[in-house]
Amino acid sequence: MILTNTSKMKKNSILFVLILLLTSSSVTTRTFEWRGPDRTGIYKESNLLKTWPAEGPKKLWSVNTIGNGFVSPVFTDENFYVTGEVDSMEILYSFNLKGEKQWQTTLGREWMKSFPGSRSAPTIVDDLLYVGTGLGNLFCIDRSNGKIIWSKNLISDFNGVLPLHGHSESALILGEKIFWTTGGKDNNMVALNRFNGNLIWSNKGFGERSAYNSPKLIELPSRKIVVTFSAYHLMGIDAAKGTLLWSQLQDNYPPEKRLPGYGDTHSNTVLYEKGFIYYAAGDGNCGVKLKLSDDGMKVTELWRNKNFDSYMGGIVKMGDYLYGCGTVRPDLLSINTTTGVLTDSLRVGTGAVIAADNMLYYYTQKGDMMLLSYNQGKIKKVSSFRIIEGTLQHFSHPVIHQGVLYLRHGNTLMAFDIHGK
Repeated sequence: MILTNTSKMKKNSILFVLILLLTSSSVTTRTFEWRGPDRTGIYKESNLLKTWPAEGPKKLWSVNTIGNGFVSPVFTDENFYVTGEVDSMEILYSFNLKGEKQWQTTLGREWMKSFPGSRSAPTIVDDLLYVGTGLGNLFCIDRSNGKIIWSKNLISDFNGVLPLHGHSESALILGEKIFWTTGGKDNNMVALNRFNGNLIWSNKGFGERSAYNSPKLIELPSRKIVVTFSAYHLMGIDAAKGTLLWSQLQDNYPPEKRLPGYGDTHSNTVLYEKGFIYYAAGDGNCGVKLKLSDDGMKVTELWRNKNFDSYMGGIVKMGDYLYGCGTVRPDLLSINTTTGVLTDSLRVGTGAVIAADNMLYYYTQKGDMMLLSYNQGKIKKVSSFRIIEGTLQHFSHPVIHQGVLYLRHGNTLMAFDIHGK
């Protein structure tokens, strides 16, 4: 058979598409996000210092021009990205690992009421970066040059509502979808096409405000579930269809007292491991362990502990224990994940906790950076130093990347060498 030029072109086009599909399916998508891999707060580092000098580890550099905010930097292999508020505008910055600025992009007005400053860490997937503002704007950005590709606003585009202290969420991404908690009665959570911002699905939830929470993705053989808080509910939503699978009421405030700022602050991303969900909602049910059914359709509460009451410092699970700060009592706490019984407490103040190389790292709201050991739930302070640079509150979470500890205090980001000798 003799092929015409047209048929040859068609055949070549089909062949090209098949090759593209085959090659693209073998490419691994890389994601960099809030609190490290899978949002666990555990950084996969090794050979780190087990003690620090009295003055702290060696400072490599500091940058004091990133503006007001509480956002921790998010790292790729060669760069990091962070936001800050300068003259009421949110600025997104790209730096290399030496602390040298590569570019900056103005994203528009930022939250300037209670605790003014940036409050949502970026999420990076391959060459695209996604970041929000306290005023409820969501941006997709080319991370090579800072060019804005698309943007949405939770109020004007989805009739959403802002919580008392501004929208605070690090966007979750799965495949082509980006998930965003808009709040309100019409579109409580939405899934958008991450390449163009178009709506894929919307879920009305319970019509509540968002709860400053960055969602967690749970992947089961039968389905994938987005787990997040609204003001008075923990919700599990089917990632593909947007249907509400299950929920758990945060029952510390009766309906007549559910006003903005009362029982609606649930900033800690939940943890998931081997069929169990763990969370600490200090402004809600506090420490809770849930059993997730094999099909992901329901949860069963196994224990609850009102004394494990962190609400914004994060929690980490190391072995059979959870570690997180207290709120009523400003301690660092540990709790046994099997029994739900508090195991230990250390009077070090309220703060944010992460883990790496079998140690805990704890940044207090008074500005002390601590290195802690743990053993079967028992916590011991090993080293500490004081953060003297920066402005306003010590709210941001520490980050560890390639043997360097990064701390943000307001307008200043600092890098400390914690490589083992």
